[in-house]
Amino acid sequence: MTTGLRLYFLRHGRAERQAYTGHDDDLRPLVDEGRRRTRATADLLARIDPRIDAVITSTLVRARETADIMAERLGLREVLHEDSRLGLGFDLPTLASLLAGLPGDVRRILLVGHEPGLSQVIGEITGGVVVMRKGALARVDLTPGRKPRGQLVWLLQSGIVLSCRDASGSDGPGPG
Repeated sequence: MTTGLRLYFLRHGRAERQAYTGHDDDLRPLVDEGRRRTRATADLLARIDPRIDAVITSTLVRARETADIMAERLGLREVLHEDSRLGLGFDLPTLASLLAGLPGDVRRILLVGHEPGLSQVIGEITGGVVVMRKGALARVDLTPGRKPRGQLVWLLQSGIVLSCRDASGSDGPGPG
């Protein structure tokens, strides 16, 4: 069921806080810094592994904007999908259900969501403790079996991504 799947977990970028509280929290958009860091993350992922088969995002505005930027920079608009299961209640059974519904040829999946769900799910899959700060990107390779289990291959917090971008001298659009 999960053999050979490569999952990328991306926490949405930094979002507006001041004007959105309480009942309208789902509507919080990214701030400029959140957009800038997401573009840098997309550019880095394009260099690391440009072969993403599907981008699945939470329906909350800040996650959807993050996913839109990623899909645009990676040339993946046609495989971008919203799924409310990636919202604030995301957990391991939800991930298993989501993965079970994917076509068999989808092997590399970018999941865009929120805390604390992303960190908890990665921790349960890998048996470790993970903290996904805003804009963090993690790669988890799943091992064969009925339940999602796997290995955390890497975790990049957004500050590291910006350092990589600055070191490369790249500040323009990503590849492709």
